[in-house]
Amino acid sequence: MPASAGSSSERPAEAGTSSFNTPSASDVRVADERDAAVLTAIAAVTFPLACPPTTTDAAKADFIARHLSLGSFQRYLADPERMILLAEYRGRPAGYTMLVFAEPTDTDVLAVVRPRPTVELSKCYVLPELHGHGLASALIDASVAAATQRGARSMWLGVNQFNSRANRFYEKSGFTRIGVKRFLVGDVWEHDFVRERILEGAVRQ
Repeated sequence: MPASAGSSSERPAEAGTSSFNTPSASDVRVADERDAAVLTAIAAVTFPLACPPTTTDAAKADFIARHLSLGSFQRYLADPERMILLAEYRGRPAGYTMLVFAEPTDTDVLAVVRPRPTVELSKCYVLPELHGHGLASALIDASVAAATQRGARSMWLGVNQFNSRANRFYEKSGFTRIGVKRFLVGDVWEHDFVRERILEGAVRQ
């Protein structure tokens, strides 16, 4: 479950002054090591929202401890194959995406994602009180721009089959359902849809 500029050392290109009610990529910046604690706090609030109702609190807490801790984000931010984009709303952190610029390792994903090189939209979360403000779309736009500038020809993600809100959003954002995969939370394997967006200049093979 995820779920989304320039190189990992650059901020996204400024697009002029943007409205907080209709945020653009200029509200999104590339995170750095100073943002690790903020990202940890956002992840602790937002990850449980992506889980199906059957996921136990213990399983959610275990996943957060293993993959969304302060140490985890410090490692992600230091990884040259990853980029984290941080969205801000009225000057405060509001959501983030994480991109993974590496060949997929999941065999189910490898079987369906076609254009190469590809990038994974590993995470895309916005604080619940700020849903509906356009921040998720701004994060997707900035993530696509970053991936395209890094030479990616496609972007893929996994999203829980029962997360109707997220699936509608990704469909609207150009991510087509192309397959399924498993995702481990605690000791339970959840089932995700694999979605793919073909990036500018690429075609599905």
